[in-house]
Amino acid sequence: MNSILIVLPILCILMFELGLNLKISDFMLIIKRPKSVFIGLFGQIVLLPLIAFFLCKIFGLQGIFLIGLMLISCCPGGSSSNVFSLLAKGDIALSVSLTALSSVITLFTLPLIMNSITEFAGESIGIHLPVKNLLIQNLLLMFLPIAIGIFVNYKFEKIAQKIEKVLSKLAFPLLMLLAGIFFIQNYKIIFENILLLGLCIFALLLLCIFGSYLLCKIFILNKKEQRTIIIEVGMQNAAQAIAIASSPFIFNNPAIATPSVIYALFMNIVLLTYVAFLKKK
Repeated sequence: MNSILIVLPILCILMFELGLNLKISDFMLIIKRPKSVFIGLFGQIVLLPLIAFFLCKIFGLQGIFLIGLMLISCCPGGSSSNVFSLLAKGDIALSVSLTALSSVITLFTLPLIMNSITEFAGESIGIHLPVKNLLIQNLLLMFLPIAIGIFVNYKFEKIAQKIEKVLSKLAFPLLMLLAGIFFIQNYKIIFENILLLGLCIFALLLLCIFGSYLLCKIFILNKKEQRTIIIEVGMQNAAQAIAIASSPFIFNNPAIATPSVIYALFMNIVLLTYVAFLKKK
């Protein structure tokens, strides 16, 4: 089975579904509440990649696994984070705005960071990043579906709500299907490295929760904002990372997607545990 034929359509569907949840006004929250938005974006775009790189050094990750872990740390967002924020009784407006803004900002930050990481860790093993191809793929598979979703929501709101109602039920199963396919196809390399990668990814999730919580405390955000930012920082767009790793136009190396597959499984377990803790509390 050629997994890329499954990966790319799933990414388009997830991004279109994300767009159906967005309005132009969601991008304007940065003007109304700049502090909470900037802290959330800092956690997503700066803090998580920094923690990921630090852990790569601590755990001795090199080559494809270092590139893979950095890749998933640079892909924030996804509509599932909005659902988790809702379950956690967080700030839904902030969650939606962070998802909208990070999806656009990472179109530019992702190539910048990953180009540096690939030059640092990939040149010696023959892995190169065609930055132009990455930009084009992200524009076609992420920005365009999101823009179409926003347009449909703006012009045909009732139809958009009906479509979104169906797609929202498919989003999580599609992500798990994607992770499952890659798990089956790359089970040997996953099982050989599951302990090292699992510990590293689990540490990454715990540290990003603690780091984003600390940021919120330092800048005196309310509890709803705290919960949302913790979820937004921890919830990564695994479909995007897997698509970049496996795309024949970019890395064309499914092994680079291994950290993303493990992260997709772990993030749901850890963040669902966090939501359950909040509900019990």
